[in-house]
Amino acid sequence: MLKEKAFELDQLHRIIETYLVPYVQKVDQEAYYADQFLKELGDAGYFSTTGKTKAEIILDRVFVVKETAKVCMTTAFCIWCHLAAITYLTNCDNQHLKQHTLPKLIAGDVIAGSGLSNPLKSFTHLEKIHLEAHKVEKGFSVNGALPAISNIGEGHAFAFIAKVNEEESVMFFTPCDTDGLTMKKHTNFVGLNGSATYGCKFDDVFIPEENIISYEAFDYVQQVRSEFVSYQIPLGLGVTAASIKAMEETLDISEGVNRSLRVQPQDLSDKYDELYSEFIKLVEENDLTWEKVIRIRLEVAYVTLEAVQAGMIHHGGGGYVKTSDSARRLREAYFIVNLTPTIKHLEKIFTENASN
Repeated sequence: MLKEKAFELDQLHRIIETYLVPYVQKVDQEAYYADQFLKELGDAGYFSTTGKTKAEIILDRVFVVKETAKVCMTTAFCIWCHLAAITYLTNCDNQHLKQHTLPKLIAGDVIAGSGLSNPLKSFTHLEKIHLEAHKVEKGFSVNGALPAISNIGEGHAFAFIAKVNEEESVMFFTPCDTDGLTMKKHTNFVGLNGSATYGCKFDDVFIPEENIISYEAFDYVQQVRSEFVSYQIPLGLGVTAASIKAMEETLDISEGVNRSLRVQPQDLSDKYDELYSEFIKLVEENDLTWEKVIRIRLEVAYVTLEAVQAGMIHHGGGGYVKTSDSARRLREAYFIVNLTPTIKHLEKIFTENASN
């Protein structure tokens, strides 16, 4: 596999070993939410942009997500949620959010989520937007419900979009303790129950003007989507890398029977290297167009599925134990399939583009 330049690798791995590795089974089996790990990353400067080019910012964040996903993709997904929120606030024109809220996110003092799954689907006519906002004095009042927002909870915050009418939608940012917001925790998923995922109901939730990310949500999302979707790519890369490593470790057991299997770790390593190299090149050349990002995002999803299935086969009966790393990675991979933009969403985009 590719050798890569480590971003403060020793420090990052110390944080992973101390604040994540001991809790991976609890995250997977008991819906434990490793929020302290996220705070430690912020405290250590892993969300910081100081003294970095745009490419360096993205590459460093990609590396952190990937290294975390090798150990626990649930928690890596939580990092993605937080990075998505940071991306929204970094690029907005609202100086209050940029000066007062964004520094808290970067420092890990406030952890945030992203409630954009529904509006992203609505923009491609897969769903209707669930939230409605109407103008009131000094802000908006929001009503409706979102079925699932991750990486939120007490003391957290999240971004979301609500429609004002059929033509207009507004993007907001709100603390989780806002009056009128009711949150119900979800822990009935196949995997990723430790992602602090809640269904959120809005009953006349007031959002002040100072917490408006954009008055033109559709246009704003087009502006930032390539970056925040880019941070999903290392989720699959990390799981794939971990699966490859686990397969390599089993090649010589039982008289090398695994060497007879159709899918070998080197096959997957070659695909991993090709996709990762292409992705890094796009970042370094500032060429993260939407079309290129979602193509790699889609291909990584399929390679991840191939890797975790091969990992189960190589692991044999031991992989069929619910608490095995192979079984956990299998469940994590199936979340990548359904993380917005989902595989169905991406395939629809490519099919429509091909017909135009």
